[in-house]
Amino acid sequence: MTIRYIDDMQLTGKRVFIRVDFNVPLEGRRITDDTRIREALPTIQKALELGGKVILASHLGRPKGPEPKLSLEPAASRLSELLGGKHEVILADDCVGDGVRKLVKDQKEGQVLMLENLRFHKEEEANDEAFARELASFADVYINDAFGTAHRAHASTAGMVPYVKEKGAGLLMRKELEYLGGAMKNPAKPFVAILGGSKVSDKIKVIESLLPKVDALLVGGAMAYTFLKAQGLEVGKSRVEEDKLPMAQRLMEAAQRLKTSLVLPIDHICSTELGDKGPLREVPDRAIPADLIGLDIGPKTRAMYAEHIRDAKTVIWNGPMGMFEVPRYAAGTRSVAEAMVANKNAVTIVGGGDSAAAVNDMGLGSKLSHVSTGGGASLEFLEGRELPGVKALETK
Repeated sequence: MTIRYIDDMQLTGKRVFIRVDFNVPLEGRRITDDTRIREALPTIQKALELGGKVILASHLGRPKGPEPKLSLEPAASRLSELLGGKHEVILADDCVGDGVRKLVKDQKEGQVLMLENLRFHKEEEANDEAFARELASFADVYINDAFGTAHRAHASTAGMVPYVKEKGAGLLMRKELEYLGGAMKNPAKPFVAILGGSKVSDKIKVIESLLPKVDALLVGGAMAYTFLKAQGLEVGKSRVEEDKLPMAQRLMEAAQRLKTSLVLPIDHICSTELGDKGPLREVPDRAIPADLIGLDIGPKTRAMYAEHIRDAKTVIWNGPMGMFEVPRYAAGTRSVAEAMVANKNAVTIVGGGDSAAAVNDMGLGSKLSHVSTGGGASLEFLEGRELPGVKALETK
């Protein structure tokens, strides 16, 4: 795979279209987590430093046509602050059309032009050719720095690329591909993967992809109860995907054949109901009583998982260990994050999504080797699938 990167390109005087991922969480007009904007800064600053005229494009949310509440105005405002007022950030009122064309034509060096939410037009997700061509007409150079959308073949991530003279990837995209690619192709051993979340069905392909590569696969979250039930254990009222029990059994048999340790919880934190109501119960055994719901891994499991993590040279984690959004069920997720931070000799990677949100909320993200900005994209990458947004950047 040969991809050019922005720091190896000549950009002086060229219009540089950068696909960023500013799909940030909002409360009203307030951004509650600006991680994705801050992660894109090095690429934006590099393009400006190299004399490019920067045009930014992103989606935000899932609008059904133009929706003022999903305008990129808060992102433009925050970007202006992060650039320290050194560069004027202009927000267009659309992402295509004559108004945008005029702004592109009149853009001065040092200005940053941000297009309005791409998904205000259904043609973006439909990868409409005419829409893609119009986006491409604004640019001399196309740069994709939005790993979080690289698994989607949309107009701005794939469709427009053939119609721009030069193409390449940004610095964040390079970081994502180097860390995730390194873990999948040439990891330092021992290699430990940690998977959590609610459904085995969401992670089947990831487990199949990882089992031949890892030394140990640690399982947490509600998906662990499907595996435990497949072993014949009682799991009370815990969430189980009954139709996936045969698959869970096959995955455990595959791990055995490959001599890979597939490690399941040996104790649990439970309650009689979901959320923060109901009595908190610590169950010291693998089986869970009939009236209880498993909601986090227990202290013995936390210690056992921390031991696996401590001895690893590569650790990759995707998915919380329990219902971490409820504080009393966050200990398992926190213990995994802290064990990864404590291992200074390992490459430590968090594969986006809820686990990335958790480590950032805990203030631990900056202490890990890499926290991916792509939830779905990182999962598909770990599955070994080709990402359209990355494929489009490849040169022959």
